[in-house]
Amino acid sequence: MTSALSMMDWWSFFMHFASLSLLAIGGAISTAPDIHRFVVDDQHWLNDIQFTSSIALAQGAPGPNVLFIGLIGWNVGLNAGGGFASGSSGVALGLWGMLLAMTGMLLPSTTLAYFAARWGHHNRDLPAVRSFKAGMAPIVIALLFSTGWLLTGSHDNPVKDWPLWLLSAITMVVVWKTKTHILVLLAMGALLGAFGWV
Repeated sequence: MTSALSMMDWWSFFMHFASLSLLAIGGAISTAPDIHRFVVDDQHWLNDIQFTSSIALAQGAPGPNVLFIGLIGWNVGLNAGGGFASGSSGVALGLWGMLLAMTGMLLPSTTLAYFAARWGHHNRDLPAVRSFKAGMAPIVIALLFSTGWLLTGSHDNPVKDWPLWLLSAITMVVVWKTKTHILVLLAMGALLGAFGWV
């Protein structure tokens, strides 16, 4: 998938991530549905497979879940540069896309978090601050649910994909009811996938 991006396209790309940065209440992953809408549905800079692969690879790798933002930027830049076949110019645009996406996602939210945390710490006993913290919990849960719903969109045939739905339900119960480490569950899912059982 190749798409040439103008300077205005890159600016729009950066500004979209910068605006989403301030909405990433449950972490960067909670913005995945709107990122999908922007880069896949509206701009056609990525296809569904590239988008979901970016998230899956980043979530499977050790480190913060914000890594998927960098991979999305990398893939947009790589597509704009003509892929690996175009040599160093493709790789350079991939790195440029990664830099813009990560800077856009991290700079506004970290600046806001720094100043809000300082203010909140000094005013932690105010009823409004306590109410705000309690009110954010359902919003975070709803954003994470919408991300999960988006990622299951390619597996919407329960008759054909019943092993995936069963594995998801079992994993959800294990995470909820036990203290099993998430890496153990990821490794078990990877083994089931490697054997072709899911």
